[in-house]
Amino acid sequence: MHEEDALALLKLILAGGAVAPRRGLLDAHGTPTRSLAAGASAWRAAGLNEAQIQRIRQPDNEILQRARQWLDHARHHLLGWHDPDYPPLLRRIGSPPLALFVDGDPSLLWHAGVAIVGSRSPTAGGRDNAHSFAKAFAASGTAVISGMAAGIDAAAHEAALSVPQGVTVAVLGTGPDLAYPPHHAGLRERIAAQGAVVSEHPPGTPAKPAHFPSRNRILAGLALGTLVVEATERSGALITARQAGDNGREVFAVPGSIHNPMARGCHRLIREGAGLVENAQEVLDALVPMASELADFLRGRLAGSLARPHIGADNALAPLNPDYQPLWLALGHDPTGMDLLVERTGLTAAELSSMLLVMELDGRVAVEHGRYSRKT
Repeated sequence: MHEEDALALLKLILAGGAVAPRRGLLDAHGTPTRSLAAGASAWRAAGLNEAQIQRIRQPDNEILQRARQWLDHARHHLLGWHDPDYPPLLRRIGSPPLALFVDGDPSLLWHAGVAIVGSRSPTAGGRDNAHSFAKAFAASGTAVISGMAAGIDAAAHEAALSVPQGVTVAVLGTGPDLAYPPHHAGLRERIAAQGAVVSEHPPGTPAKPAHFPSRNRILAGLALGTLVVEATERSGALITARQAGDNGREVFAVPGSIHNPMARGCHRLIREGAGLVENAQEVLDALVPMASELADFLRGRLAGSLARPHIGADNALAPLNPDYQPLWLALGHDPTGMDLLVERTGLTAAELSSMLLVMELDGRVAVEHGRYSRKT
C-alpha cells in the first residue's frame, strides 16, 4: 500500500464507531486517499456521524505515529477493505473489519484453514486432542487458526509450529504487537515468524474485555470451519462456534465424558447440529466444498497478475505461465516436501503454498503429511 493510502486508512481506522459507513465510503471512492479527499459532505452521505468526522480531522497523533512506525517494519502489513488482498472469506461475514494489521505473511490469510478453539483451562486429554488435531491439519497443508489464548489455543498453535512448513494464524484482541496473556510473547513472535499474527486494532492497543468476543468473529471468519475441542457451557469458544454457524461455516465438536464439565459445551453444540468428529480427516473431508470455493477466489486473485495454469496434452503446465511451470517440473510422482520444492523452484514457501492449493483442489496434485506429488 502506498504511504499516502496507508496514512488515510489509518485515519479512517482511528475514526472508530460503526464500521459499515466507513466500508461504504471506501466502496464509493475506491481508495482511502480518495475517500478522505471527498470531504465531510461525502462522509456524512456514507453515514459517518459527527464524532467520526471530528476524529478524521483530528486523529490521535500518538496512536497514528505509533502505527506508522510499526508499518515501517518489513514484516508488518495493513490490509484495508478496499485492498484486493483482503481475505475473501472474511468479506462474507456479517460485520467484516475495516482493516487488518498483520505481523507475518498476509498471503496466509487466503490459505485454507480450520479454527481450533476451546477452554483456557483444559484437561490433559483436551490439550492432547487439540495438539493431535492441529498437528494433523498442519501436516495436511491446512492452516491452524486460533486466538493465542492459554489452553486449547496455545496447544493448537504449538502443534502447528512443530510441523515443518506448518501454517498457523493467531487472531488477537490486542494490537498485533502485544501478547495476551503476556507470557505468550515468545509464542506470538514464533507465530509471526512462521505464520501470521492478525488484529483489527492498531499497535499498542491493550487487552479489553469487549475486544475478545469481537475478535472471535474474525477468527471464525478467516476459517473454513471451526472445531471446538473442549469447552464448558459458558465458554467463549461457543461464541466463536455460533459466529461460524451464523456465517455459513461448518462447526465441529469433539465429544467427551459425560462426567467432564469441560465437555458439556461440546455436547451442547452437537445437540444443536455441530458435527461430531473423532479425527482430523473427518473435518477435512467435510470442508472440501468450501475449500473449492476458496480455490476459486484464489484463482481469480492470481489471474490479476498470472495467467491461469492448466494441464496440456503432455500433462505439463502450459508454458504461458512462467511461475507454475517450474513448480510442475519440480513435482514428481514421489512425494516431495516443501523445503525441496523451495530449493528446486526458487520460489518462496508462501508462493508455493498458494499454487499448490489451487493445483490440489483442481485434482492435479496430491498431498499427504505435508508432501506433494503429481496425480496426472
